[in-house]
Amino acid sequence: MRIRRIPVLLMLGAAALSIATAACGDDDSTSTTTATATTVVPAATTTGSPASTTTQAATSYPLKVKDLLGREVEIKAKPKTIVAMSPTATELVYAAGGSVVGRTETATYPEAAKSAKSIGNAYQPSMETVLSLKPDLIVADSVFDAQPQLKSAIEALGVPTIFAGADSYQQVIDGLNLIGKVLDSKAATDKVIADVTKARDEAKAAIASKKVSAVALIADQNQVLYAAKEKSYAGDIMKQVGITNPAANEPDSGPFPGYTTLAPEKLVQFNPDYIFTITPAPQPVPRLSTLIPQIPPFKGLKAVTTPGHVVEAPVEILQAPGPRIIEAFQALQKAVAGQ
Repeated sequence: MRIRRIPVLLMLGAAALSIATAACGDDDSTSTTTATATTVVPAATTTGSPASTTTQAATSYPLKVKDLLGREVEIKAKPKTIVAMSPTATELVYAAGGSVVGRTETATYPEAAKSAKSIGNAYQPSMETVLSLKPDLIVADSVFDAQPQLKSAIEALGVPTIFAGADSYQQVIDGLNLIGKVLDSKAATDKVIADVTKARDEAKAAIASKKVSAVALIADQNQVLYAAKEKSYAGDIMKQVGITNPAANEPDSGPFPGYTTLAPEKLVQFNPDYIFTITPAPQPVPRLSTLIPQIPPFKGLKAVTTPGHVVEAPVEILQAPGPRIIEAFQALQKAVAGQ
């Protein structure tokens, strides 16, 4: 099917970045990977002991862990000088009570991270700058499999590197568990995990009785709409709180992994209760939520005719999947349940 263009979206232009995968945030991540379950095993200092899969005990160094790409990495001592190579990696480190000396240029949360030295963007980091910081640990983004050359370049630095990222609720939990173990800060990450789970459960309980449907939309530079499927971060968040997503079983298509190309007539057919829009570009570029109601085929949609049902998603949270998923759950709860 030929996708009809939507002229009123033209102003979005090339500013519609690949928020769909979101693992590297503003640093333009474009791929996803399936995270493995975090497994922690002690370094080989004894024989005959089975590998431990618990993450509750205090960390003992040297430590061997499997990161979210399934790589086994040895951490010889508690890391003190950390470089984080994506916004997500940065937020995971700070959630564990750590700090970084180097960060990618768009990693500006939390506030304390801004004092770290910029190493460039996540796709073109300055390896010289990274080495000049003399890190004893690099935390890179596990949603990196579309750029094996970058992964190889990071590994070639000879610095212990763990890959931890997220494109789902479960991967946020996995990343927190991994970083908590590596930094010997399980108490801190366990608390964050509890808060994440609480936020999800409260949103799910508040939304359950509503029985609503919703789509999450983004537009590309050619004015084509794409809807989030459950494999995307935005789609998984909706699934976690029990929102029905009519685009969930549509075929993968378009430039955004986990998203499907959505013809205008398909959105009319879906007629969802809510439309969540994603506008990566900063203002004064108009928000997609203000443009959707202006498009003639959409003016009769339930979401458009019901005040407050076309909602602009918090892009700064979606661009760095991680601990701030708490705020994403809370935003959904407020939008749908008014709480």
